[in-house]
Amino acid sequence: MNGNEFDPENCPFLVVKIGSALLVNPDGSVRREWLEKLVAELGQRHRAGQQIIIVSSGAIALGSRKLGFEKGGRATLSEAQASASVGQIILSSLWAELLASEGIIAAQMLLTLNDLENRRSYLNISATFRRLRRNHVVPVVNENDSVTTQEIRFGDNDRLAARVAQAAGADGVVLLSDIDGLYDRHPAHPDAEIIAEVPKVDGEIEAMADDGGPSSGMGSGGMASKLEAARIANMAGISLAIISGIEDSPLTRFAKGGPGTWFHPQEEQSARKVWLGGLLSGDGQIFLDDGAVRALRDGNSLLAVGVVLIKGEFQRGDVVDILDKDGVIVARGLAEYKSADAQRIIGKNSDEIEAILGHSPRSSLVHRDHMAML
Repeated sequence: MNGNEFDPENCPFLVVKIGSALLVNPDGSVRREWLEKLVAELGQRHRAGQQIIIVSSGAIALGSRKLGFEKGGRATLSEAQASASVGQIILSSLWAELLASEGIIAAQMLLTLNDLENRRSYLNISATFRRLRRNHVVPVVNENDSVTTQEIRFGDNDRLAARVAQAAGADGVVLLSDIDGLYDRHPAHPDAEIIAEVPKVDGEIEAMADDGGPSSGMGSGGMASKLEAARIANMAGISLAIISGIEDSPLTRFAKGGPGTWFHPQEEQSARKVWLGGLLSGDGQIFLDDGAVRALRDGNSLLAVGVVLIKGEFQRGDVVDILDKDGVIVARGLAEYKSADAQRIIGKNSDEIEAILGHSPRSSLVHRDHMAML
């Protein structure tokens, strides 16, 4: 174990995410020498029995160079989609070639937000990962930026890596970044200090995130997205570390005590709750009073009496976000009522609901068995 008590070297099943700024030079060319050394690290671990999934950015950056687009191919949505479609071939060929040099069979998986937000497709993806794992194949995953739009995309591969780890049943995630980890203030500040361990991602930790975007300008994930990735992974009982990938052999460097931030895994919840907690948004919003929030945190179901406001349209079985009166999300779950009926019983006691709706009510708006606390 290293000083951070999370050792990716001894993690049985590891997801490694590589950002665009690490894989691609500012001129759009591949940092091939660096990448070859990283693949050598991964190859050594693979031969030792470690299962690995790679989440790799870089398609847009590589494609934009090929097409001669300015601004890294991100000037418009159509340029980003075109760049991704060209760059993904380059990226997948590169990974297949380098992994083959280590005796590893590579697989390509392009995923969208909808693929992992839909329960059925999420389970199908999980099954694919299990099969590839049995055959000792290393999947290389990226968001399918050639078809996604702003409304239906992850927008960064940090959160994608965490969701992939959930779906695959991985034990750990390493986000290779162009920064050493989470700092207690902006890293450029002379007194900034790296935070070695984070027991739980809470409001105080989120306030430390500098969401000005990546320093390279090529990627899309700032520190806020990395903290969200940590929250998603940790609630599934998965460790996550943010470490610098700028230097050679970054995984070995971290394992030997190099700098980084380790986010502690939480007590693992049921598979359904893990999926719910990892969703990026719900179909509607239910706002609660303080007493209802306390009741949820004590392990109770959500009752109509504690609801102060409902927004959006949803059906029974749809995913809803559950927020406190200040708009902070506290939970996510499956609605027991459609929004039109839920609107009619806001603030009502359970014994009043049948007279209002004209039928025997269900016991709660969201049952605790179908709800994940965030």
